[in-house]
Parts: sequence; C-alpha cells; structure tokens
Amino acid sequence: MPHPSAAMLRSTSSLRSLLHLSARLLRPPNPRLPRPPHPRLPRPPHPRLPSYPLAARPRFLSSSSSSSAPTTGGVGWATYDLVTDSLRASAVLPSPSASDPEPPAESNSWAVFDPASGRIVKQRSPPSSSTSAAAAKEEEEDEEEEEEGEGAGEGEEKGRVRASARVAKAQTSWSSVAAPRKPAGKGGKEKFSFVCSNCKEADSQWWGFCRYCNAAGTLEKYVPGTGGNASAEGSHIARSWIPQKSKEIVPQSLQEVNKGVNQAKWRIPLSGSFGVEIARVLGGGIVPGSLILVGGDPGVGKSSLLLQLASNILEGFKVEESSPVVYVSGEESIEQIGNRADRMSITSSKLYLYSGTEIEDILDKIQPLSPRALIIDSIQTVYVKSFAGSAGNLAQVKECTSALLRFAKLTNIPVFLIGHVTKSGDIAGPRLLEHIVDVVLYMEGERCSSHRLLRSVKNRFGSTDELGVFEMAEFGLQAVLNPSQMFLTEHDSDSEILAGLAVAVILDGSRTFAIEVQALCVSGSHRSGQVVGIPSRRADVIISVLMKQAGLKLQDNAIFLNVVSGFELTETAGDLAIAASICSSFLEFPIPNDVAFIGEIGLGGELRTVPRMDKRVMAIAKLGYKKCVVPRTSEKLLKPLNLDIEILPCSNLKQFINAIFRPQG
Repeated sequence: MPHPSAAMLRSTSSLRSLLHLSARLLRPPNPRLPRPPHPRLPRPPHPRLPSYPLAARPRFLSSSSSSSAPTTGGVGWATYDLVTDSLRASAVLPSPSASDPEPPAESNSWAVFDPASGRIVKQRSPPSSSTSAAAAKEEEEDEEEEEEGEGAGEGEEKGRVRASARVAKAQTSWSSVAAPRKPAGKGGKEKFSFVCSNCKEADSQWWGFCRYCNAAGTLEKYVPGTGGNASAEGSHIARSWIPQKSKEIVPQSLQEVNKGVNQAKWRIPLSGSFGVEIARVLGGGIVPGSLILVGGDPGVGKSSLLLQLASNILEGFKVEESSPVVYVSGEESIEQIGNRADRMSITSSKLYLYSGTEIEDILDKIQPLSPRALIIDSIQTVYVKSFAGSAGNLAQVKECTSALLRFAKLTNIPVFLIGHVTKSGDIAGPRLLEHIVDVVLYMEGERCSSHRLLRSVKNRFGSTDELGVFEMAEFGLQAVLNPSQMFLTEHDSDSEILAGLAVAVILDGSRTFAIEVQALCVSGSHRSGQVVGIPSRRADVIISVLMKQAGLKLQDNAIFLNVVSGFELTETAGDLAIAASICSSFLEFPIPNDVAFIGEIGLGGELRTVPRMDKRVMAIAKLGYKKCVVPRTSEKLLKPLNLDIEILPCSNLKQFINAIFRPQG
C-alpha cells in the first residue's frame, strides 16, 4: 500500500515535481529556523529515508498506451532526461533487480511515487482527491524553486519559444486591432441579456417577468454574436448589400479622386421653386452618398416634405432613364402613404412605397430596384435584428444609423432619415446620431401659422446660414417667393392702429425678413407688462435706456410687447424698432407705414451698426419702403448703393425721436 502522501504521475511536469519533492524530504532541516515541538504531543522523529543519487536518470515503467513505448509487447521502460525535460524510451529492457519493482501485468494502472520508500509503485485505483489536492499544492509551492534551478538546455528551449512568439506578434496585421471580438464580461464570461418577446425590451437580469410590460414568462436569453458588431462583417446587412471592398481600396491622392469628376453636375439637381428652396438649404443640391436627418415637431410636415422631395428628384430625369426613389415608412401603410400622395397630386410611376421596420429586410427588398434615393420614415421605428432591444432605444437608433451610413457611402445612394424630437425640441436618441449623419435639418413652424421654416443646423457640404421658407397649402408645401412680406400686414397710412407699430429688418441665415413689432403702454395700471416674442431681459434694458437717456416717463405705465405671427426676435438689429414702437404708443403718434428701422441701442442711448447693413436696406427697398432709420456710422457704407430709398442717419435716441415723432409742419 503506497504512502498516503503519494502523488499521481501524469506528465513530465509531475515527474519534475516529484524530484523536487524528494529533494525537500531528503534536505536536512534549517538550523536557523528551528520548529518548536508541540507543547502536548511529542515531536515525531524524522524518518530515515534511503538515499540515492539524484543526478542519475530514474527509470519509469510505461504502459502500452504510452506513445513512447518502443517495444511491441506493450510494456517498456522509459528514462527521464533532465536536460530535455522529457521521457525517453529505452531500447534495451533492463533486467529487474531487487530495488526495482516488478512490472505489473495489467495496463490500466496508476503510477504513484511513494516518498517513504523513494520508489514509484503501481495501484489499481486512482489516488484520493485529498492526495491529488496535496500534490497540486506541493507543485505550486515548488514553482519558484523550479524556475531558479532550470538547466541550461531548458533555458535555451524556453528562449526559442519566446522568440517564435515575438515573430508571430510582429507578423500580426494592423487590421486585427479593429477586428470584431467576442464580448466578454467579468471573469471572461460571455455577456448576455434577457429580452422580452412581448415588448422587445432588454434587461441585464432575469426577474421572472418583464419590468416594462409586466408580462410573465416572456424573458428569453439573448447572447449577441460577432455579427452584431459595429463592423458587421459577418452580419446579414453586409452580405446583402455592402460589397466587401476593404482589401481592394487603397489610399488615393486628391488629384486621382477629383479626376474626371464634374463638380457642377455631381450633385443631384432639384427643379421648381420647391426644389430651389431645398437646394439652397442643402448647399446646391443633394450630394450622392450623403446621410441627411430631418427633425421637427409632430405634425409640422416632415413626411409631406420628403414625399414631395422624392417626387421632385424624379422630375429632374426622364421617366424611362431614371432610377426609382423608395419611400419606406415604419409608421404608415402603403395605402395611407398613397392617399397622401394623391392629395398632394403626386403621380410619379417611379416612386416606390414600402412599409417595413427591419433594416435587413428593407435592404434586401430595395436591392433589385437600385434606387436613386432612399427615404426612411422614421429612424426611431426601424431596428437591426442582430441587436437586442426594441426599436427606438439608444442602441438600436445608433446601430441603424451606422448601418445606413455604411450603405450610403458604399453604394453612393443618398439616404434621408426622419427623426422624432423630444419635449425640449432636440432629436430623440443619442447625441451621437447627429454626429454620424452628414446633414441635420430642422423644420420649424407654429400650429396656428401656415408658414414653415427649414433650417440647416449641420451641413458638411454647404453653409448652415441658409433658410428655406414654405407655406403649408391644401396640396402640400409651397415655396414662398418673397419671404420678407409674410410677416407684414396691410394698413392704410392714416390708420389709428399704426400707433405703437414699427417694422424691424432682421437676417436669419442669408434671408432678410421685415417683421412688425407692436407695443402698448397703459398708464396708471398696477399690473406688470408682458413680452411675447422678445427676450424679456432685452426688453427691460431698452425700456430703462428710454427712461434714462431719452427722458420718457415710463415708470407709471405697464408696457406690453408683441412680435407679429409668433416670430422670435432675438437679433439686436430689432432694438431700434422696439424703441420706436414703445415711443409711438407712449406719445400716441402713429408711425407711417413706409418707414423701417435698423440698429442696436447701447446703454448710453447711442445707436450702433449691425452686420450686413447693405443687404438689409436693399431688401426693404425692393419691398417699397421710402425711409429707413439707421445708425450714423452706416451712412458712408450705404451712400454708394444709390438706392431708391431715403436714409435717415441718427447718432442717439434723442435725434431718433426728433426725426420721427416731430409733427410735420
């Protein structure tokens, strides 16, 4: 029976550990660190073990299953070589001696080392778990001693292994840095989540029921694969549409890229007055392969705008030569879209409609058509099947936009996205959404007004100062040819309602607008005034300057200010018009309807010039205005224009009041 502390022999590392174990047992105790005996139990004497030379090569009996057995009889002898750290088969079977154990007849046996006798013996059953654990512990304790006692040959072997590892590392390509990897969580475990089959919401823990829709038994384990990675090399999206050109594409010089490209005809043209307004906002037309995001409040007309845009794209080409434009809606059926198109008198045969929400399915269905443009209504309703979560959550919006961006860049097909907005007016979803796309457009408009403004917030292919003006009519959106008149009302020159009304000339982007500012001064009122369409702090500053610098007694008056048509007057060029309306209402002196005001008011009562005075004055001269009040510093700039309008330069508020509110004698 072997010793209880016998260790199981399975590999060459175990053999090496056995040699170190025997060396530790034969090593005399360290006199510097004496171990005190137990106070109650006597210390057992150290066993006398037989000594044998460790430098000799021990011989181990190998069974027929060993690959190193050289004999045909199934049983042979193997010699352990310390230099190569391996077992070598012995060609000649040595004769058994008294110190060597007899070879067992059966091959299904376990070779164990008995430290008491210093020999390797065989047993039929494997050693107990406690013995294996003790042997494993002893092997771990001897790792440091093993590293220190390695021979020269073993060091050379490890050096060759390390050198081969360095060569393999040097041959790794740069593309492996961005290669998709399997996501691993804490402790190397694979990440997974639980997705509700009812509402498609994901949760990191299993609760037994869905915390979003309270449905029981609907949570299913979801493990995202590498096909759902951002690179999507193995996903269905990449296989269906996007060609794998990453290995073929190489960097090109700027001359090679622009060679043979006509920049004047590169963009997709838009026709008609409606197309001119859209092209102005986009910077001259639709850039092929661009990703354009259109946001706005519910009901402002985003779907109508893009449906008309799809029809306008097809009008610029011959019907038999043009490729179709696909309009995909995840919120409406194709019958509902067709009804709206019929109401807007859109009858193009090349306009294709499709209702779907799965990106993979959408790209598969439009592939045979090879469309000229793709419209997605909206990005919050579509989803990628290889990612967890319902449509509209942050991950799905990000991945859908990234997939459509790759589709647009590699196929050179422009993609239009409609985005929902939050209560604060921002586009719903991650802020990364606006960074991914090329162009971000906002459609603005009041519910009580028929006018719509298309404003560019981000544009990689043009200026963000442009503004498109439309009017919502019965047959869709119509371009406003003269936007400066849309905020004006017709009044007679002798009308009494002109008291407290002044016209301000402002710029929004590159467009000039003439808007009306109204003021009402109520004397002896105990309630405070209200301001609509003007920043309240700016209005307080102008009222205070009128009281201090112009000498108007406005302390006992409640002042109400309003901008006609719900326009927000935030530009300082409207300061002079606000002061003129307050003076007109306080003095009860009507202002003629052919006078406009341009200028900023300082705290000292001085009038300051504003940018692009020449463009503002030229715009109101075309509208038929006869007089324009401007700061005196702008007089030299406006004289060379030779416009059919009288310029009234003023230096401060007192000159302004004397020039406008003096009775004509």
